[in-house]
Amino acid sequence: MAMASSSSRNGGTRGGSMRPVSGANSSNLRSSSFKSRIPSSAPAPRRSSSAAPLGGGGDNGVPGRVRVAVRLRPRNADECVADADFADCVELQPELKRLKLRKNNWDTETYEFDDVLTESASQKRVYQVVAKPVVESVLEGYNGTVMAYGQTGTGKTFTLGRLGDEDTAARGIMVRSMEDIISGTSLDTDSISVSYLQLYMETIQDLLDPSNDNIAIVEDPKTGDVSLPGATHVEIRNQQNFLELLHLGETHRVAANTKLNTESSRSHAILMVHVKRSVVEHEDSVSNDADNSSHFVRPSKPLVRRSKLVLVDLAGSERVHKSGSEGHMLEEAKSINLSLSALGKCINAIAENSPHVPLRDSKLTRLLRDSFGGTARTSLIVTIGPSPRHRGETTSTILFGQRAMKVENMLKIKEEFDYKSLSKKLEVQLDKVIAENERQLKAFDDDVERINQQAQNRISEVEKNFAEALEKEKLKCQMEYMESVKKLEEKLISNQRENGKRNGEVNGVVTASELAKLKESLEEEIKLKKAAEEEVNKLKSQSTLKTRSGEGEDAGMSRLQKLLEDEALHKKKLEEEVTILRSQLVQLTFEADQMRRCLDRGAPGNSYSDTDSLPSRHSQARESVNGQKAPFATLCEQVGLQKILQLLESDDANIRIHAVKVVANLAAEAEANQEKIVEAGGLASLLMLLRSYEDETVRRVAAGAIANLAMNEVSQQLIVDQGGISLLSLTAADAEDPQTLRMVAGAIANLCGNDKLQARLWSDGGIKALLGMVRCGHPDVLAQVARGIANFAKCESRATTQGVKSGRSLLIEDGALPWIVQHANDEAAPIRRHIELALCHLAQHEVNAKEMISGGALWELVRISKECSREDIRSLAHRTLSSSPVFRSEIRRLGIHF
Repeated sequence: MAMASSSSRNGGTRGGSMRPVSGANSSNLRSSSFKSRIPSSAPAPRRSSSAAPLGGGGDNGVPGRVRVAVRLRPRNADECVADADFADCVELQPELKRLKLRKNNWDTETYEFDDVLTESASQKRVYQVVAKPVVESVLEGYNGTVMAYGQTGTGKTFTLGRLGDEDTAARGIMVRSMEDIISGTSLDTDSISVSYLQLYMETIQDLLDPSNDNIAIVEDPKTGDVSLPGATHVEIRNQQNFLELLHLGETHRVAANTKLNTESSRSHAILMVHVKRSVVEHEDSVSNDADNSSHFVRPSKPLVRRSKLVLVDLAGSERVHKSGSEGHMLEEAKSINLSLSALGKCINAIAENSPHVPLRDSKLTRLLRDSFGGTARTSLIVTIGPSPRHRGETTSTILFGQRAMKVENMLKIKEEFDYKSLSKKLEVQLDKVIAENERQLKAFDDDVERINQQAQNRISEVEKNFAEALEKEKLKCQMEYMESVKKLEEKLISNQRENGKRNGEVNGVVTASELAKLKESLEEEIKLKKAAEEEVNKLKSQSTLKTRSGEGEDAGMSRLQKLLEDEALHKKKLEEEVTILRSQLVQLTFEADQMRRCLDRGAPGNSYSDTDSLPSRHSQARESVNGQKAPFATLCEQVGLQKILQLLESDDANIRIHAVKVVANLAAEAEANQEKIVEAGGLASLLMLLRSYEDETVRRVAAGAIANLAMNEVSQQLIVDQGGISLLSLTAADAEDPQTLRMVAGAIANLCGNDKLQARLWSDGGIKALLGMVRCGHPDVLAQVARGIANFAKCESRATTQGVKSGRSLLIEDGALPWIVQHANDEAAPIRRHIELALCHLAQHEVNAKEMISGGALWELVRISKECSREDIRSLAHRTLSSSPVFRSEIRRLGIHF
């Protein structure tokens, strides 16, 4: 065996440190055997940069010697028969971690290892001793390597790659390592991926993808890191997934039947486990020099640690005359021995701090350059057999492990700053701050507006109370003044009657005195009046000051009064609605009769003569009362369309309303009626009503009539030319009644179905008016809005297909997409059907795809393609998603199946 002989020769040239001792002089043990006893604080041997493949002597490195354990395989059936009369060639002393190798019956050699595992050692103990420290280091961010080396048939694959399907206790290092890695990571923040390869005849092959049979090795010129970009990487989510991959890889691994092993591995198996973990750097408190009590905390930094665990099941070294290899198997054996020989030479060079390490002699050494003399924590388990027939191979294996124990690695954690995670976190925090700031500004503006309104209401109330008090005081003074004058006059008359004319002189004096008293009384009253006016002015100024100072105290009273007023207004509205409903019940019964009677007697200011038709109209009115109402077309023929249109300008509101209803019903009955109404000027009259009257009933009925006329293409163009879109938009902004909004939305929805009016409808504010009516929330209004959006989207899709229009949808320009996505799965079937159609038509234009994806429309399109009750819409959604490259790419990225 080439590798064995080479290793033995190399081991024999190491000087005293590698020279074995006899059993009689066991105290003179080799110095290399005590390397594990060196304290961790002792300085590690430093090698030149040329001898360190990965610069293991970096400043941030932690010394870590390659740990080596030896495992003895029990005798098999053939050895029990052939070697029955011979003792085992090795003797284990596990408590002393020693192994004695018998050269002959009287001479032995003693070796020390980090651990000595007997033939009875369990798989769990082997894992805990050999691999578990490496796995723990990988979870901390270090690279790690676990490798099995030994002669063919000594149990390397059993130790490392046993799956344990029949017996869980027989699980090998690969399975147990992945169990600990999965339990030590979080699926939310960490990721695990594996690659499973074999090195066969100096060719790296992918065991998970047999077609990938020549993978190149790529080395980073700066760091020297080795990578295999062509290998298959599979993300691991659970242990079962990993076991399935191992089963798949084992079926593709090359094996053969030799004299030494019925299932001898003819390739080196390499399992690479890549672990990516997210960690947060500890926060540092920084004290302020000026004030030791104050400090600030630096924000935590998100870091990503990338580590790699390499599990290597080396093919067994063999001697050709013992294995019986020939033909192609002989070539395989040569390739295996050459690669193992190259590995032994590299380990010798690294252990002796040689200036040159022959890493490029084999692809195996290139793959393992980080494991020996690099930055990885490495554990080696050497497997041996007890048979004295294979003493030479056993000796070579033991010496290989002894040389590997001399290799020192410099362990490094590979971590990098997680810019993406920090950026995403900061963006979320910024959005929250912006949203909170907007909410606070809105609340502040609302509070300012509310306080201003309360102040205005309080000022108005105080001014009103003051005016009333002033008027009452003025009236009181006038009444007192008049009462005083009246009393004086009565007293004067009474005095004159009592005294008579008996004494003219005396009477003259009395009269003069009375007049003087009267004059004094009048002057006193005038003074009192002035004093009262001054008092009123003083009260007025005091009231103004009190108003300003008492605004805060009366805020509660004003708020309570406003609530009472709102409650009264709500009650009044309810009473009005009940009255309207009752009146509508009566109105529907007598509508035709009232209309005909109005036409018979003529409206004020709109007189016309048609006396011949009066009897027939009265008879028809009686038929209406009896429940036999004539069609509106018959009414139009009997009365005349022109006269009906004249009633639209009547001063009587009831007559106007009835006339508009008749016109609306005429327009709804037939398209021919619509053309007649337009030709007779009915459209202009309806638009005039919509423009001039603020009565809610008139506007509602007029909007309904316009909606019926908007079903005709010629009428649609006239409505737009005469400013109908602007009028409908203003009505939509002012109206609050759901029925009025439903009529207006229906009219705009009909206009949205005309391809020629798209640009004009958008520029005149029709789309914004349509979207503004969703504030009502009434299902009928929302259904009309959804119908208009669907019509507009359909026309846009058709124009884009014909090459007439380019650029993104005008609906998206006006901000309709969020509402469309929100109501795509509405409970109301009409709303949902129209919105689903609108989404499908919007998605047909590629320029809308990115905004629809960011707005959440892609998920709704996928749902429509699966769950929509209508086959045509479901097929349209599926066809749209399949034909769009942008949607297909996003679906693949998200892993959506449709």
